[in-house]
Amino acid sequence: MAEASFPDQTEDKGDDFLKEALEILMLDVVKGTDRNNKVCEWMEPEELLSILDLKLQNHGEPKDVLLGYCRDIIRFSVKTGHPRFFNQLFSGLDRHALTGRILTEALNTSQYTYEVAPVFVLMEEEVLRTLRHFIGWESGDGIFCPGGSLSNMYAINIARFHCFPHCKGTGLSSLPRLVIFTSQESHYSVTKGAAFTGIGMDNVIHVLTDDRGKMVPEDLDEKIQKAKSEGSVPFLVSATCGTTVVGSFDPLQGLADVCEHHGVWLHVDAAWGGSALLSNKHRHLLDGINRADSVAWNPHKMLAAGLHCSAFLLRDTTGLLKRCHAANAKYLFQTDKFYNLEYDTGDKSIQCGRRVDCLKLWLMWKALGSEGLEKRVDGALSHTRYLVEEMRKREGFILVMEPEFVNLCFWYVPPSLRCQQGSPDYWDRLGKVAPLIKERMIKKGSMMVGYQPHGNRVNFFRQVVVNPESTKDDLDFFLNEIERLGVDL
Repeated sequence: MAEASFPDQTEDKGDDFLKEALEILMLDVVKGTDRNNKVCEWMEPEELLSILDLKLQNHGEPKDVLLGYCRDIIRFSVKTGHPRFFNQLFSGLDRHALTGRILTEALNTSQYTYEVAPVFVLMEEEVLRTLRHFIGWESGDGIFCPGGSLSNMYAINIARFHCFPHCKGTGLSSLPRLVIFTSQESHYSVTKGAAFTGIGMDNVIHVLTDDRGKMVPEDLDEKIQKAKSEGSVPFLVSATCGTTVVGSFDPLQGLADVCEHHGVWLHVDAAWGGSALLSNKHRHLLDGINRADSVAWNPHKMLAAGLHCSAFLLRDTTGLLKRCHAANAKYLFQTDKFYNLEYDTGDKSIQCGRRVDCLKLWLMWKALGSEGLEKRVDGALSHTRYLVEEMRKREGFILVMEPEFVNLCFWYVPPSLRCQQGSPDYWDRLGKVAPLIKERMIKKGSMMVGYQPHGNRVNFFRQVVVNPESTKDDLDFFLNEIERLGVDL
């Protein structure tokens, strides 16, 4: 009998490449946090495509070429750890969290069973327990999700299952018309989640907000009563603590009273504002969050844990999360394992493979402690207050509203538009200022900050300072740069 032959599979393991690539990582990525360097190296898509060799080929390429690709990737990517990156609700490069992210990728395991992720199953439970403690729950459940949007979708699915557990088997055809209540200021994932779960976008009822963007409990009560009178079943109210644009916090005590009266699940999207719970000075913003049934909280935002790190937390202690999602796959969740099956937590998730998102937060928390994280939160709000006071001293800066949180929304009025408020095209012209200033700053690479219209308001800037390495000098630079870039508009 002829011997079986196998194709030659010898290949370079890439040990030298890995070592040198990690050196590039430490040098070039960390260099991207240096305020003396650009936030971004802007190029139009066609120009960037002509520079980068993105095509995949039949043959492998040598180490030096691959390392060149690594340098190019870093060079042309936005430096979100830069102290003058104010564009998103996340920023900064925490070295401890980065180490956790590198370890997670290197160990390359999936967080579904104790069998393959023993350390991380235990670690996730401890991190979730600690987050629940700051909410005010001494028991409960939870899971890490790939982003706050998924956390909000979990809330919709869990709340529906809580009301109608049979729908897991029988499906939507067995249900009455279900309705969700949220505000116009809520994250778009609530509406998107209604579509994804089959509730339907038309069955999301928007509750009135006050002039600060906060949901009005009295209007919620009226809308729930109206929905009931029409034969619909209200099953979820999604409140927001830290709205995306203006950073408003819904009045949770009043909303909880309404939800308890009507027997409706209260979910709090605190993806952005949840980290204020770590601050003794600012946790009052979330007064009443302990009365919620579920909470979404993203430590990758204000705490700079790194993307993504999003927790979905429940007050429930009856195993609702697992009962809602479990499919009991026998090839993964065998019932005759030799260890305690309570540590196989994967069936709580809608995913099968699930990356380890707890390690970066755990390692950073170990390094800084709750006190260090509290300083990070207090520092961000202190920076915002400093900017407000400085804007009041300068001509041309107009606040959209007094900030409640870290979101600082303002218009910059260039000299040519000052004293022109009576002009019929004043607001149209002002609405074009922010996009032009942003184009200039990005092409210059000096900083990045977001802008948007909001309701009847024309485009304004939304400045967010969450990078723990941002300083007073960076904030002064921000104001000066806005003036420099907009002086001739």
